[in-house]
Amino acid sequence: MSSLLSVSDLTKKYGAKTALDGISFELEGGHITGLLGPNGSGKTTLIKIICGLLQPTSGTVTVKGNRVGVESKKVISYLPDTTYLDPSQRVQDIIWYFSDFYEDFDTSRAYDMLSKLGINAKDRLKTMSKGTREKVQLILVMSRRADLYILDEPIAGVDPAARDYILNTIITNYDENASILLSTHLISDVENILDQVIFLKEGSIVRYSTVDEIRSEEGKSVDSLFREVFKC
Repeated sequence: MSSLLSVSDLTKKYGAKTALDGISFELEGGHITGLLGPNGSGKTTLIKIICGLLQPTSGTVTVKGNRVGVESKKVISYLPDTTYLDPSQRVQDIIWYFSDFYEDFDTSRAYDMLSKLGINAKDRLKTMSKGTREKVQLILVMSRRADLYILDEPIAGVDPAARDYILNTIITNYDENASILLSTHLISDVENILDQVIFLKEGSIVRYSTVDEIRSEEGKSVDSLFREVFKC
């Protein structure tokens, strides 16, 4: 079976600075993978290359066998680490826009999530708290029936209660054959939903294994190992 995502010898340089240093890994369908590392480790650079927003200096990325481009973008649903929505718009109008733009957007799934999270589709984003706006943006991303969901810091900057809502929304709204690549430095908050982890340090992968392997081989949690590796 071919990999859902294949990253091979990927390097990205900004002048003299190396953001990614020849990294390689593969992801299969049906897993939630944590892309873990401190700020500045290269997580967002890697994500933007996979999503076609940055060009690598060298190396290759394929999604379902396709190089990054139109075909790969059709099967990736991406949540950036900053908001891109017009705050003056009503949620229902944004949903209409997404349903018109993305063939795989499931409108009924979007409204079901809004209902479960108590969000009124007629409200404008500018009237909402930061946590609620984060939930709306996540709902839009998770309402696509994509093969690969890439979530960049989905729980950063929101309160603990909102984090619980967001994580529950993630794990209950993706198809079983799809995969999620979730970037965060808040390890303890997400550890329980992860199947496997990639530790990224100064642009290099220093660990790629399942959560169960870490617990059995190291005798510690992912969060504890992360703190040890990164000296947090």
